[in-house]
Amino acid sequence: MRTISQVAELTGISPRTLQYYDEIGLLKPSELTQSGYRLYDDEALQKLQQILFFKELGFKLKEIKEILQKPNFDRIKAFKKQKELLLLKRNRTDRLIQLLSRLEKGEQCMSFKEFDLSDYINALEDFKNNSTDDVIKHWGSVENFDMFIQKIKDDEAEVAKLAIKQFGSVEKYTEAMKHNLDHFSELMDNWQSQIPEEMKADDKFLKLASHKGEDVASDSIQNLVKEIIAYAHGNAPSELIGDDKQYCNMIIELYSNDYLKTATDTKYGTGSCDYIVEAFRSYLYKGEKK
Repeated sequence: MRTISQVAELTGISPRTLQYYDEIGLLKPSELTQSGYRLYDDEALQKLQQILFFKELGFKLKEIKEILQKPNFDRIKAFKKQKELLLLKRNRTDRLIQLLSRLEKGEQCMSFKEFDLSDYINALEDFKNNSTDDVIKHWGSVENFDMFIQKIKDDEAEVAKLAIKQFGSVEKYTEAMKHNLDHFSELMDNWQSQIPEEMKADDKFLKLASHKGEDVASDSIQNLVKEIIAYAHGNAPSELIGDDKQYCNMIIELYSNDYLKTATDTKYGTGSCDYIVEAFRSYLYKGEKK
């Protein structure tokens, strides 16, 4: 058994931190002396080692507690997500180091401020904290939304360039995005209402998205598109679906929407939405050439 002071000396964790872990139920002492002093055995130290490991990876204490309390928690999946976040952060840091190296050599580089999306990123963080239910509903989990934010940070310069191109300035882009976030639930419900019920049959679109990387013009992929179109004709009013061309154009337009794209990529994996669009576009163009 080790006292709280001995554990603090061994691990570098302050006694107050260990007391806090006890208070929130994250790490309980193995025993209490008659005087009320905390004692920790080897099993408790192993648990503390796990806590420190998860904390180093960036997990919050609440998340760590859930992980340790759920024997069926998918730790491998959690590790993979955290690894992706760390890699994104590393890539961003590497690019900043490269930029600083160029500046050190006296090269003329675009200033950081012109590509500063911090105001928009702060808005995303506020949205995450204040609209957790919407985040989980449309992104699948808070962790997925964190990855979405991190990707924006990682590609900040490119996102800023597109923002300036489309809106004239980062400020105008941020203002428009803040408006979308303020009315996010309303906007998503409106977009969802435009999607016919047959399009909400996730299994068919998931099946198509699972083939991303394959040639969209191949017979196997085009047959999957035909299956979706046939299902649409058989399960929705003809005036809503129209002919094959109208339906393809509707799919392409809907899945080109930024928010729907984000939601789709969250469900099916990055690049899935673009792949679905390209598969339908290939079918449409192929049909027009006949």
